[in-house]
Amino acid sequence: MPSLDLAVTTTLPADADAAALAGRVWRPDTGGPAVVTVRGGQVIDVTSSFPTSRDLCESADPAAALRATEGETIGPLAEILANTPVDGRDPQRPWLLSPLDLQAVKAAGVTFAVSMLERVIEEKARGNPAAAVAIREEIGKLIGDDLSKLKPGSPEAMHLKEVLIKQGAWSQYLEVGIGPDAEIFTKAPPMSTVGTGADAGLHPASSWNNPEPEVVLVVASTGTIVGATLGNDVNLRDVEGRSALLLGKAKDNNAAAAVGPFIRLFDAGFTLDNVRRTTVTLTVEGEDGFRLEGSSSIAKISRDPADLAAQMIGPHHQYPDGAALYLGTMFAPIKDRDAPGGGFTHKYGDIVTIAAPELGSLVNRMKRTDDCAPWTYGASHLMRHLAGRGLL
Repeated sequence: MPSLDLAVTTTLPADADAAALAGRVWRPDTGGPAVVTVRGGQVIDVTSSFPTSRDLCESADPAAALRATEGETIGPLAEILANTPVDGRDPQRPWLLSPLDLQAVKAAGVTFAVSMLERVIEEKARGNPAAAVAIREEIGKLIGDDLSKLKPGSPEAMHLKEVLIKQGAWSQYLEVGIGPDAEIFTKAPPMSTVGTGADAGLHPASSWNNPEPEVVLVVASTGTIVGATLGNDVNLRDVEGRSALLLGKAKDNNAAAAVGPFIRLFDAGFTLDNVRRTTVTLTVEGEDGFRLEGSSSIAKISRDPADLAAQMIGPHHQYPDGAALYLGTMFAPIKDRDAPGGGFTHKYGDIVTIAAPELGSLVNRMKRTDDCAPWTYGASHLMRHLAGRGLL
């Protein structure tokens, strides 16, 4: 049976000593979450300076502000990681949480050519994975599978749109994939994301679903992109395939938004250009011995990350507590799992590892949404907790 790998060396970025890392830990001794950083393998509580992750990200220079804060040492990262999986957890010792708290959790869809084609296929297959193979071949013959150089909204993209309409092959997914407007949707409510080592949720109504490995931008209320982390935008392909109006049911379920392990704040050594060049890898290991590997190069994204953030927040839409934005995934797994032509779908117990050298790794075990820990700690609980600690 595969196990959760929460080793320090794989959890942290390859250059962790040079990184400004912000996270959150549950502290049983205080009865609530703490904002933390990692220094020399130790986890440092900086909540007295930054009561929330949101407060840190709203600083004029979050990385510099974090480095200048002393804080309280609460223990070795190795011990906290070891106590993070719910199975065997000691509730009297701290464990790692998602690094997000009050930020809005948004996602951009159809930002890579491959995932765009898969969305078109989902729509035309009406949620039936058996029909997807033939439709994938048909769509590929018509428009190809390399649209990475096609700029959305450009004259060339609009010409392709006209051709596809004449061929009867236009789709709402192609509209947001090559049209001027990006798809930006709400992935999950604030405070509902789960971190590395946590169980991630699959709704039992779905029989065709997949992980979506992504980079997640952390954006301040001003629109400034202040850092990045990793995310799993768990997707129910059969549900969304039946109707795009079921996007909320396909995307926003208990424990279905995984983020972490830490926010890496931007500084001189890590900027948005590093994000633009990074490659995100995916590994799925099943209890049935199944193994899937893939990768997603942000360099192949159809829309620049800065453009996506600007379409999310600005004069027409504000987020006073900032926002986290999933950038979309290039990798849509289609490897057959159970039968030829059956494609990929999760099974309960799958271990999903999403990793990037600059951001570390996010590891989750897939379970039914009603078998994952219920979401019971919201913004009101956090405010009361901080007020009780005298931090508000």
